[in-house]
Amino acid sequence: MSPKIASMKNKLFIIAGALVVTGAAAAGTLYAYWDQAVPAVGMVINYFRSWSAPSGTTTTELAAASKDAGTVALSAPAAALLPNATAGNWPSYNKTLTSERYSQLSQINTKNVSKLKVLCIYDTKQYTGFEAGLIMMNDALIGATEHDIFSLDPANCHENWRTSEDYKPATLQGVNRGAAYMNGLLFRGTQDGRVLAYDFKTGKRIWETTIADPKLGETAPAAPIAWNGLVFIGNAGGDNKGVKGRMYALDAKTGKIVWEFYLVPKIDGDPIRGPQGATPLDMSTWKNASGTPITGGATWTSYTLDPVTGQLYVPGGNPAPDFATGPREGENLYSGAIVVLDAKTGAYKNHFKRVPKDWHDWDVSTAPALIQTKGGKKLLSVAPKDGHLYGFDLATNTMLYRTPVTRIENADAPFATGKAVHFCPGTLGGAEWNGPAYDPYTNLILIGEVDWCTTVTLQNDEQIQEVKPGKPWSGMATINPYHTYGTPDSFGNWAGWIYAVDAETGIWKWRLKSNYPIESGMTPTAGGIAFFGDMGGNFYVLDAANGQRLWGQKIGGAIGGGVITYIANGAQKVAVATGFTSILWPTEVVTGKIVILGLGDASASQ
Repeated sequence: MSPKIASMKNKLFIIAGALVVTGAAAAGTLYAYWDQAVPAVGMVINYFRSWSAPSGTTTTELAAASKDAGTVALSAPAAALLPNATAGNWPSYNKTLTSERYSQLSQINTKNVSKLKVLCIYDTKQYTGFEAGLIMMNDALIGATEHDIFSLDPANCHENWRTSEDYKPATLQGVNRGAAYMNGLLFRGTQDGRVLAYDFKTGKRIWETTIADPKLGETAPAAPIAWNGLVFIGNAGGDNKGVKGRMYALDAKTGKIVWEFYLVPKIDGDPIRGPQGATPLDMSTWKNASGTPITGGATWTSYTLDPVTGQLYVPGGNPAPDFATGPREGENLYSGAIVVLDAKTGAYKNHFKRVPKDWHDWDVSTAPALIQTKGGKKLLSVAPKDGHLYGFDLATNTMLYRTPVTRIENADAPFATGKAVHFCPGTLGGAEWNGPAYDPYTNLILIGEVDWCTTVTLQNDEQIQEVKPGKPWSGMATINPYHTYGTPDSFGNWAGWIYAVDAETGIWKWRLKSNYPIESGMTPTAGGIAFFGDMGGNFYVLDAANGQRLWGQKIGGAIGGGVITYIANGAQKVAVATGFTSILWPTEVVTGKIVILGLGDASASQ
């Protein structure tokens, strides 16, 4: 071998060795900082994707019967619908505890909405899954991020106070869905499993209570609701092996746990954090294979309460492993169900099972709406992730209708090891965390939906059982951390829907399709209009009677949070949570912001 060739070989060995060492160092660094690396890489990918994001478009279609009639007939409101002393506030996640999301305000209406403009913007300065439901009480607009809670002037976006919590989150999602208010206190959950109370005027923390174990991947991201001296919230994390969904009532003054209710069977050795709500639930609906822990039924959105009956309506998440039913044969109660509890005691009253033996990750994911229809029926309106809107007659506890409200394909196809199955709505489809709204003028239920499909390839039994407690337990065969819950269709191969459904019959009267998914809150008003936003950051105002677009503008990043309306300084305003940034959703990478809109001039610069 010539000296020249030998020298070249030595150099190649040195280069190869350096590459191996560099690769090993990079792999070690990635492993050590995995929690930071995964979301960072996801954001970079989403940042480049956003360069090609199209402008927002919508198309509206009237049902045949509505075309013949011209529009949905309006009628004078009942006395209960007339503006009252509280109409100018938005005191809870879905405005009322009964979750109709209807506003009695009409200053902004079909005749003047063309003059709507952005008045001011508040920047949280955080890149986070900003999907908080906003509340407005006593001249203060309240929002929350993963770590912070803050109070703003609802007219001009000036910050009154902001309180930050320093902790290590249990998951990578960076999500908090908002706060609750009662008697001068604010309440929120955290991503490390606590519930916190703050002074409404100052932001000073009053108490904290732990309801979940972050070491198992349990969190408390849901927006609580508060009533009769109690705060209601549950734990999330039911996709992680061994995590069981639980619901809690806490004393609003002290944070003491008043009762705890397991949404899936509790066994010896499960932690008990408070007095147990009475339940008939047993193991009969869980035929689990040996060594397979009961998992799922967690709650991760918000809740509904009937203040007349004192009954609490709790949406239950999916069972796990998400895609594999073999290890968990049976109906798997009360996962995938609305569970009705006595709010004061936590005792079981009833349940409505809508996603039987779920193998698509189709949680009952939104707070149901309690509706009094024009025809006098008291309904429970439920929108899970399975792409349907359900109506239940509460007088008889019977289902009146099941209406498809997004694309549904291949929904009954079984999953099998090594076989790719494509289905719609996907695991990120259907109704996510904002549920149905009810317009009493039109007698229409409005629901926003995600039209996005998923492909799942099932692991084999050995791989499913190898998952360690507290780790994601979907049953999906992948090493891609972004595809743990299936592989979604490519970026842009998605859409969003608004369906307007007759509350009496379940027949849709009009529908709107957006080229972006719709996850924001829907807000109909007495002005004959409905507000919503899409994941492209486009904010829209529709004619509530026929779905025609009256106003639309891109106002920021993806809109996945609250859309509320209220009175500030004597004028109607609209506040929108924008800037939903997530490793799971290919959205524009921007900081979370609150955008306030109205008809007048801003009293503060943007």
